[in-house]
Amino acid sequence: MKHFLSLLRHEIRTLFIAPATYTAAVLFLILMGLIYHGILRQYTLDEQTVDPAYVFFQIFWIPVLFMVPLLTMRSIAEERRMGTLETLMTTPVTAAEIVLSKFLASWFFYCLLWLCTLSFPVIIQMTIHQEPVTQALLSKGPLIGGYLFTFLSGTLFIAVGIFSSSLTRSQLVAGMLSFSILFILILGPRLLQTQGVAMQIEWLQASVDYLQLFTHLEDFSRGMLDSRPFFYYLSNTGLVLGVSILMVESKA
Repeated sequence: MKHFLSLLRHEIRTLFIAPATYTAAVLFLILMGLIYHGILRQYTLDEQTVDPAYVFFQIFWIPVLFMVPLLTMRSIAEERRMGTLETLMTTPVTAAEIVLSKFLASWFFYCLLWLCTLSFPVIIQMTIHQEPVTQALLSKGPLIGGYLFTFLSGTLFIAVGIFSSSLTRSQLVAGMLSFSILFILILGPRLLQTQGVAMQIEWLQASVDYLQLFTHLEDFSRGMLDSRPFFYYLSNTGLVLGVSILMVESKA
């Protein structure tokens, strides 16, 4: 545990000084700010029946596709390229501690970036002192459910990024691989459903419905907390991290 905590502190410190981390943070906040502005602009033009937070979290997949690869692509690939991974494996540190420390550090920063978006409705509420506006922007249900979903699903997304980085020495290859897997994971079930492919096979339809991340988000936003999404994300996170540990051990 002592070695793990030391590694975790080191990884968090490394993330806070890495240029790629700040690139991801700046791009993320600019993009999410523009999207939030667009949502509020649309609300001023047309009357809407759902809270802005609900619409805001529906586009969670857009920043994930570029933010997660930027956060994780150098985690193991850079260590292997520089030869520090082999040196680290000669110490009393295990492959599991290396992978888990990198995973938790990246997931912590991922959650921190999403929490920064909470400032958007707070700033608007402080600027416009109107009770209806406050109730719409700071509606607890969609906000709590949306952030809970992003934090939970983020465990699997970050694990995929770490896994991609464990397969190669190249940061670029790791980033492209992570992007591709995340694209299939997030949008694959939606594309199968919209194209009607899954509708032709009953068991495939049930599987696609279970893998629909957008359905999970809708349930969380409405306060419907089911055990199945928790099992899906956490079990697959453990599986992906387990494979990552094996890859580090085999290539160290």
